Amino acid sequence: MTAMPKPFTAFVTLLMFLAASVSSAQPTAPLPAPDTTLTRIAFGSCAFEDQPQPIWPVIARNRPDLFLFLGDNVYIDKLDGKTRIPTTRAEFDADYQMLADIPEFRAFANTVPMLATWDDHDFGLNDAGVEFPHKHLAQEAFLDFFGVAPDSPRRTREGVYHAETFGPPGQRVQIILLDTRYHRSPLLRNRLLRVPGQGRYVPDPDPNKTMLGPAQWQWLEEQLKQPADLRLICSSIQVLAGEHRFETWTNLPTERDRLFQLIADTHATGVVFLSGDRHLAELSIAHDTPVSYPIHDLTASGLNETRRPVSEPNPYRHPAPRSVFRQTHYGLLLIDWDTQAPNPSPTLTLQIRDRFGNPLIHHVVPLNTLQP
Repeated sequence: MTAMPKPFTAFVTLLMFLAASVSSAQPTAPLPAPDTTLTRIAFGSCAFEDQPQPIWPVIARNRPDLFLFLGDNVYIDKLDGKTRIPTTRAEFDADYQMLADIPEFRAFANTVPMLATWDDHDFGLNDAGVEFPHKHLAQEAFLDFFGVAPDSPRRTREGVYHAETFGPPGQRVQIILLDTRYHRSPLLRNRLLRVPGQGRYVPDPDPNKTMLGPAQWQWLEEQLKQPADLRLICSSIQVLAGEHRFETWTNLPTERDRLFQLIADTHATGVVFLSGDRHLAELSIAHDTPVSYPIHDLTASGLNETRRPVSEPNPYRHPAPRSVFRQTHYGLLLIDWDTQAPNPSPTLTLQIRDRFGNPLIHHVVPLNTLQP
C-alpha cells in the first residue's frame, strides 16, 4: 500500500482531532466566582435531544448569570419513539452526544455557566427510583457530560445532589440541587380507579419510604443552616401541586412534611422551589406549611415542545384558576438587590417566558417576606 504524503496525513489528523472535539462537546463555561452577585438566573427542564432546540439563543438574550437544568435534560429511555431500558454506558453517552451536537445548545453551554440535576428520563427510566439497576452508569455519564471535577464529592457519593453559593453577605444566593431519583422508594399505584387525565399514583403514608435517602437528608439539613439571603431549591418534581397524581412530593406525604419541617426547624430564610417534569409551566404558592412564610414553587418544563392544553386541579396555583402553560417555555429569575429608597427590600421576580421571550407568568416577591 502506498503511504500517504505527510501533509495529507497531518490534514487527516487535524480533521480527526476536530471531529473528536465536537463529539466530546459538553458545557464548558466556568461557574461564576463565589463572590459574584447574581441578578439573572434562567432554568428549565424536559429537552428532547432528537428534536431541534431553537430556544437557547432566546434564553441567552436575557444574559443569565447561570442556567439551571432541572432534569429530563435528555431522554435516554427513548429511542426512535420507543421505550428502552439502557444497560450500557455507551447508550447513556450517545444521548448526551445528541444534545451536545445541537448547535444552539453547544453555543449556549459554552458561554452560559450551567448547573444541573436529573429527573427520570436522564436517570434512565420513566418514573424510576432506587430500584433502577443501572443508576451508577447514569451517574457517571451525567457527571462526565456536565464536566464535574474528578475531586467533586459527587464523584464519591450515591446521587447527583449538589449545592453552590454565590455573592457577598447581603446578596448571597444558594443553589441547592436535589436528587429525587437515586434513593427514592417505589411509589404506590392506584390500581382500583384511574381518573382520565390524572396520573397513576396515590399518596403513600408509609414512614419507611424516602424521597432523598438518609445521607441526602443529612446533607440538606447542613445546607439549610448555611447563611444565604435567597435559597433556590431545585427539585426535578413538583413540591406543592399534587392532585394531578403524576410524580410529585405529595406521593410521599411524610417526606414532604419532613421537608417543610426541616426548613422551619433550621430557620432557613429565602427558600423558593424550582421544579420541572410536568411538561407545563405554573406557579404554586402555599401558606399552609410549618414554614412561617409563603412557599413558592415555580415549574418550568418544556424547553422544546408544545402540548395540548390541560385542565387539572391545583389549589396552590397562582393566580387561580388558569395560568397553566404548555407551549415551549423557560423560567427566568430576576433579582433586584437595590434597597435604596423607596425600595424597602431586595426583590425576586419569578417569570415564565415563551419561545419568543415574552412573559407568560410574572410574580414579584420581596425577599423580606421570605423570612421566619
